[in-house]
Amino acid sequence: MKQHLNTLFVFTPGAYLRKDSETVVVRIERQNKLRLPLLNLGAIVCFGRVTCSPFLLGACAERGIAVSFMTEQGRFLAAVNGFTPGNVLLRREQYRRADDLTASAEIARACIIGKLANYRTVLRRAVRDQTASPATERLEGVATRLDTTLRCLNPSMNLDQLRGVEGDATSEYFSVFNDLIVAQKEKFVFSGRNRRPPLDPVNAMLSFGYAMLTNDVRSACEASGLDAAVGFLHRDRPGRPSLALDLIEEFRPVLVDRLVLSLINRQQVKPSGFQVDPGGGIRMDETTRREIVAAYQKRKLEEIVHPFLGEKMTLGLVPHIQARLFARHLRGDSDAYPPFNWK
Repeated sequence: MKQHLNTLFVFTPGAYLRKDSETVVVRIERQNKLRLPLLNLGAIVCFGRVTCSPFLLGACAERGIAVSFMTEQGRFLAAVNGFTPGNVLLRREQYRRADDLTASAEIARACIIGKLANYRTVLRRAVRDQTASPATERLEGVATRLDTTLRCLNPSMNLDQLRGVEGDATSEYFSVFNDLIVAQKEKFVFSGRNRRPPLDPVNAMLSFGYAMLTNDVRSACEASGLDAAVGFLHRDRPGRPSLALDLIEEFRPVLVDRLVLSLINRQQVKPSGFQVDPGGGIRMDETTRREIVAAYQKRKLEEIVHPFLGEKMTLGLVPHIQARLFARHLRGDSDAYPPFNWK
């Protein structure tokens, strides 16, 4: 259950990972720079021009260690996994629910409730921490509208209606995201969500964080016996981990948005760490990526009390708990899926 902390992230261009007995060795410029026991690893994530030996990939597949490959900007490309030991009855029920639009809407509604409630918490915490100003009035106004939206999410809504409400609420939230940036405001300006490629440093960090979060939640789904590719709010598409994308919705504000804001407001990231590509996209340098990954891993170590279970745990463990709660719901052990509501 602690494997969420044991992820090896490799950024250095040209790095080569190989297996040596029961360890993974990271080799850079023909020199061994790091050696870790495979027993202690839960996942390996490679960014950019990083390669792995076939023997290491085979060993990781046998041990259930997912090896993921990302672009330098953090966009997921592919993953190498072994045979999935999931419960076939659980997956058959997941597929049946996904084919039932009414059941899908019920699950999608829960995911959206978790997301919007956590959006509201992010905004209300900012209002509490900042002095009164026009910005705090805008933040409180959006938080109040999110309250209203949450009350309007009734069980009779179909998937298209739910997606429309979710899209409008997300636009409202990001319309005041720039007001959450209180330091380095001239260099870190957020004028709206954009991606593929991100057009400003804030969007670059958000996309990078969401990619790491998706990797974690995808691993949690697989470890719980679920099929990460079959979702409810996000429908099937080849190569897309739709269920993982469903479940990350409630974690985006908690694990990524707050992290990005903290890094900017505490000036842990600098404008000099970002460059403009010829195509107009924004690229982070290696130092900035390392800073974000280190902060993300540290964030996952923070302890909270799970709002549904009432038990103390690290934030990094919560996606695994939520995946198991979701599996319990599919098995019929609970009437509904309880989304993670951050307090």
